[in-house]
Amino acid sequence: MLHIGCHLSCSQGYLAMGRQALSIGADTFQFFTRNPRGGSVKPFDEADACALVAFMQEHDFAPILAHAPYTLNACAADESIRAFAERTMREDLERLAYLPGAMLNFHPGSHVKQGPETGIRLIAGLIDTVYTPDVRTPLLLETMAGKGSEVGRSFEEIRAIMEASAQGERLGVCLDTCHVFDGGYDLVNHLDDVLEAFDKVVGLSRLRAIHINDSKNPLGSHKDRHEKIGEGQIGLDAFVRIINHPQLRHLPFFLETPNEIDGYRREIALLRGLYREG
Repeated sequence: MLHIGCHLSCSQGYLAMGRQALSIGADTFQFFTRNPRGGSVKPFDEADACALVAFMQEHDFAPILAHAPYTLNACAADESIRAFAERTMREDLERLAYLPGAMLNFHPGSHVKQGPETGIRLIAGLIDTVYTPDVRTPLLLETMAGKGSEVGRSFEEIRAIMEASAQGERLGVCLDTCHVFDGGYDLVNHLDDVLEAFDKVVGLSRLRAIHINDSKNPLGSHKDRHEKIGEGQIGLDAFVRIINHPQLRHLPFFLETPNEIDGYRREIALLRGLYREG
């Protein structure tokens, strides 16, 4: 079965997101933990979280994915920004403890002219501060496109963060198809080679989720501009191979394409129709 969902607004509440996902043919979903361009967050509603857990169990949902805000920069040069990242991630992990099976995904950050080595050290330091052994929510590093001074632009940088963290063996990865394509990994013509490289450097056992997005820009552009499925430079044929690949097909896929809810409904139906059962 293809486990697929899209990005939904958490402003409507946890249970409402579950119901909306089910209404468009999804069996999972992603949501921002708080304002993605800021840091404000709604008061936590434990009863609503418990209602979502029961709803997901009733309808056989795959694991859902929480996304940290874009403003979270674990390796910023500004100490106050790093303090915000620590406070935000700690609070998000505390809330997600009420959603068993949920995962937390975050962009590793931008080193802002400090250099990738310093960036990797600071990211690992934040992880070790907040991701203590008692935290059970899986924490995922997202693969990045390499825009500006982003850390995580290559599989090697993702691995370096894991190696620098005392909790590195517990970390997972969310692979974003637009990001890795824009980062120079040819998913269109050499999918098997890309997966072999990922396995060699990071390990496919670490891959826990996929952001499934087409790209407005060509291979290696380092631009990070998502496009609707089949309407960009990656193309529909490549996505058929991705969702059906024996090393990927069991994972949850999350759409982050430029769509409203009806557009997501169409993309989910499209991809479900292209998935080969068995």
